[in-house]
Amino acid sequence: MGKPTGFKEFERALPKKAPVANRKKTYNEFVQPYSDDELNRQAARCMNCGIPFCHSGCPLGNVIPEFNDAVYDGKWEDAYRILVSTNNFPEFTGRICPAPCESACVLGINRSPVAIEEIEKHIIEIAYKREYVKARPTHLKTGKRVAVVGSGPAGLAAAAQLIRVGHEVTVYERDDKPGGLLRYGIPDFKLEKWVIDRRIKVMEEEGVVFRCNAEVGKNVPASELQTYDAVVLAGGSTIPRNLNIPGRELNGVHFAMEFLKQQNKRVGNSAFEEADILATGKNVLVIGGGDTGSDCVGTSNRHGAKSVTQFELMPQPPKGRTEAMPWPTYPMLLKTTTSHEEGCERHWSIATKEFIGDDKGNLKAARIVDLEWERDSLGRPVKFSEVPGSEREIPCELVTLAMGFLHPQHEGLLEQLGVERDERGNVRAQEGEYQTSTARVFAAGDMRRGQSLVVWAISEGRECARKVDEYLMGYSELESKDAVFDYA
Repeated sequence: MGKPTGFKEFERALPKKAPVANRKKTYNEFVQPYSDDELNRQAARCMNCGIPFCHSGCPLGNVIPEFNDAVYDGKWEDAYRILVSTNNFPEFTGRICPAPCESACVLGINRSPVAIEEIEKHIIEIAYKREYVKARPTHLKTGKRVAVVGSGPAGLAAAAQLIRVGHEVTVYERDDKPGGLLRYGIPDFKLEKWVIDRRIKVMEEEGVVFRCNAEVGKNVPASELQTYDAVVLAGGSTIPRNLNIPGRELNGVHFAMEFLKQQNKRVGNSAFEEADILATGKNVLVIGGGDTGSDCVGTSNRHGAKSVTQFELMPQPPKGRTEAMPWPTYPMLLKTTTSHEEGCERHWSIATKEFIGDDKGNLKAARIVDLEWERDSLGRPVKFSEVPGSEREIPCELVTLAMGFLHPQHEGLLEQLGVERDERGNVRAQEGEYQTSTARVFAAGDMRRGQSLVVWAISEGRECARKVDEYLMGYSELESKDAVFDYA
C-alpha cells in the first residue's frame, strides 16, 4: 500500500455538508468534496490487510485496495480504469450505495472503516473532469439485436455491457426520460439528474438507443420483442406493499413513490397528470423506516411540512454489531440519514391501525398502538404483541407508505410474454444464468431477485449481459465478477 501506517495515523473523516437551514431550501446535492489533502489521507487508511474482505462485501467485486492505492499515489487514470473494470456507474454508487464494502472492511473490525464510497465518488468525478470518461464505440458488430426493457440501474448496466461487444441495443423505458429508479425514485438532493444525463449521453454515443414513453405490454406490444435476438427484462420491483386498514382510501394517504416521483418530475420540469401531493404546512407521517422513508422525510422538509414523524413496525436497531450480525456481514444497525438530521420524530415498534378522516374525506389523524417484541436467543425480534392501553391518535394530514415493494408489475409485459414467476411473484430465472422460462428472454435486477440495492442491480445487469452474450455468440469476452483479469 502507498502508506502502510496510514490506518494508524489518520481517522475516518467524511466530507462536510451544507448547513441544514441552507440545504432544506433547495433540491441540490449538498455533500462537499474532499480537499486534495483529505482525499489523500482517506485513501492512505486502506491497510495492507492480506485478504481484502471489501471485495466480497461489494456485490460488484470492486478492486478496492488497488484503486485506493492509485488515489494515494495520485495516479488518477489508473484509479479510474481499476474502478470501471467492475462498475459501470460509480457516479451512482458513490452517491447512493449503503456501502456494504465498508461493512466488510478489515479495518472496521475495531476501528472506523475506510471511506470507500466517498473515494469511489471522487475518482469518477475527477475522471470526468480530466476527460477520461469517453464514449468508446466498438467497430466490431455482431449483427445481433438485443432489447432491454427498463432503464434503471440493471437495464443500464446490461445495455452498457452488451454494446461493448458489438450487439445492437435498444432500451425501452415507460417514463419520459431514462433512469428508472435513479431518476424518479431517488430525490435530487441525493442524486441530481444531470449525473444520469451525463452517463446516458456517453451510452448514446456508444450506440445504445433509448425509446422513452414506451411501455412494453401497453402502448408497445410485447410481440415487438420477437424481432430481437434476445431480450433482457429489467423493469424493477414496482408494486408497493400496501397498508389495508380502515381509512386507506382517504385523501392524503399515498404510496411513497407517488410522492417522490411527482417531486422529481416537478424539479425536472416534467409534466404529470395527478393532483399535487404536497407536504407544505402539514403534519406528515412516514410509515416505513428504510431509505425510501428517509427520502420522504427529506422531501417533506423541503416542502415546508409543519412536522415530520416516521414510524417503523420493527424495534429500534442496535448502534453496534451484535452476535446476530458478526463481521464481515452487513449489519442492520441504527441509521441516521442526512434527511433525519434535517428534522424528524422517529419512533419504533409502532403499528398503525386506522386512518381517520373529516367529513370531506380528507385525512386528519392516524390511530396507532405500541408493540412489544419477543426475541430469540440471539436477540433478534421474532414476534410482536400490542401493548395494552397504548392505543392513541396522532394528527396527520399526509401519510406516505414506504414499506417496501412486493414484486414487478404482472399485467401487460410479463403476462404477454408468459414468463414463469416464483412464489414471491418475481420473474423466475436462476441466479448466475438469468434465463427465464421463455426462449431468448432473460431477467435481471429487482424484477428477478426482488427489492434490493442499486449496486446489486448493476451487478445483475452486468452478469446477465454476459449470459446473453454467451447465448448469442457461444462464448463471451465480458468479464465475470469472479474472474481475475487485467484492469489496466
